[in-house]
Amino acid sequence: MPRRLGATLTRLALVTNELTTATTIETVTKVVTQHMADAVGATIAVLGLVQGTDRVRLIGMRGLEAAEADRWQVFDLATPNSISDVIRTGERVVLAGAATIARRYPDLVNAQRGERSTVTVPLRTAGRTIGAIHLSVPDAAPPHPVELDFLGILADACAQALERIEAAAVAAEQTERLAFLAEASIQLASSLDLEATTAQVTRLTVPRFADWCAIDTVVDGTLRRLAAAHADPERVEQVTRIMERWPTRVSQRASLGDVARTGQPLLLPEVTEDHLAASALDAEHLEALRGLDMASVLAVPLLVRGRVTGVLTWASTDPARRYDEDDVQFAEHLARRAASAIDNADLYGQTRAVAEQLQRAVLPLGLEGTDDWDVAWRYEPSGRTEVGGDFYDAFPLTDGRYVAFVGDVMGRGVAASAAMAQMRSAVRAFASADPSPEAVLAALDRMVLQFDTEQLVTLVYVLADAAAGTLRIASAGHLPPFVVRPDGLVDRLPDADGPPLGLGWARTGREVPMGPGDTLLLVTDGLVERRGEDIETGLGRLRRAAGALSGDDLDGGLARVLSRVEDGSSDDDVAALVLRRRCHDGLLVSGPVRISA
Repeated sequence: MPRRLGATLTRLALVTNELTTATTIETVTKVVTQHMADAVGATIAVLGLVQGTDRVRLIGMRGLEAAEADRWQVFDLATPNSISDVIRTGERVVLAGAATIARRYPDLVNAQRGERSTVTVPLRTAGRTIGAIHLSVPDAAPPHPVELDFLGILADACAQALERIEAAAVAAEQTERLAFLAEASIQLASSLDLEATTAQVTRLTVPRFADWCAIDTVVDGTLRRLAAAHADPERVEQVTRIMERWPTRVSQRASLGDVARTGQPLLLPEVTEDHLAASALDAEHLEALRGLDMASVLAVPLLVRGRVTGVLTWASTDPARRYDEDDVQFAEHLARRAASAIDNADLYGQTRAVAEQLQRAVLPLGLEGTDDWDVAWRYEPSGRTEVGGDFYDAFPLTDGRYVAFVGDVMGRGVAASAAMAQMRSAVRAFASADPSPEAVLAALDRMVLQFDTEQLVTLVYVLADAAAGTLRIASAGHLPPFVVRPDGLVDRLPDADGPPLGLGWARTGREVPMGPGDTLLLVTDGLVERRGEDIETGLGRLRRAAGALSGDDLDGGLARVLSRVEDGSSDDDVAALVLRRRCHDGLLVSGPVRISA
């Protein structure tokens, strides 16, 4: 055996050893395009793998000019070249001399100039061909037959290394995907806000599994975009704007409408011009779709109880990332979780809206001030789906005096709402007969005793008399009121003089002075209570914040008080009402009667 051949075989044996220990695709590529090529004196070396069912992707190249490398990065398996032929037939191709190469593969003339010979060997494993190695030697004579046989053995080692690495990658990817689904399930369950939930789904997948992701919901036969995310944040608006400008009808063919209509996934491993043209509604739409740079698209239905409620879309802008059937299955797993979370969020939102509408329906739409009294208020529902029991009202009496009260029916739901509506109406009725705190609370006690319920009702009732400059106050188990003086000093009025209503307690009203510019503050416990904290701590916090009511802007002052006291941790409704005695002597400039919401 010639000395050169012996040296070549020795180097090829070393290359084989490198392949058996390779753990990454990059290592295999380096071994083939550098060490293996050097062993046979090749100046051009290419490693190509089958992509999908009908494409070839070159994962390693050496010696090709830049233009040719770009041209052959990805090509159809039907393309006439030695790599395609070897993959299709599973047989080695050896060509000796430039003339022979040019006759068989004219398209390769520019890629491989000068006198040379080539050998292309298949990468076979488990009875299938997964790719090919192409080597081009600047010599008209082909490699020695023994070298060719050894190259075949080396190609088998390369195929085995690639299969081993692929198996490890698949296992790692499956583990990652399972972990991702577990993480997604936790995060999707953490919110009942529809907008937040849909945005979370899109953010979870970008850029891990898509360059951009969108969620559309079916509304009256049209897909409406709920959320979108893009690896390039500046392009999120582009993805959303196209759907808004050219909304997709469920009846529309060759589009996401197919997914919404049939409930079947849409898989485009490679997005072609024909695909874009088929889904475009007009020439401008086609140009906009081109601008998305979609290389591959996957869309799956959002199914809830067998009904398609929307579509989850992934798009890749990288030709190297093409979706396949495995991706379809994974996306469907995510879509099932997302659909359930979105449906729960949507149902919660609808139920919460109904609860808030019901709550506001039994509360006053507006409170009427007078020449002597300004009034402002706030009602903030907890965000839960059940109706709360907070109630309030304020109204003038025919004799010029003024009534204000805040109460709370313990519990939630329709029963609490019904009791709250009864209480509010009853206070007005009883006050019209005898507005004194003692009489009103005594009548309410008798009424609550007749309730067929175990719900407790607390109430603080105020009869304001500008002529006398006084407030008469009675409280049934409710939080104490506060009076804010014009100079910002805050007085805490006496605590409740008895338990909640319905226990037959004889209550005595207290009288406190109410000078011009003084402001009365009444609240429910949702404003001050926090888990694990004594109620006095919350009342102290409210007292410190109440000084904000000393300014001219009564409504703005109340908003500032609430913002300083609330921390977002309460899951209870909040009702607050403020009543200010107006000045007529110029000492305090008061604005018009304020109507708050």
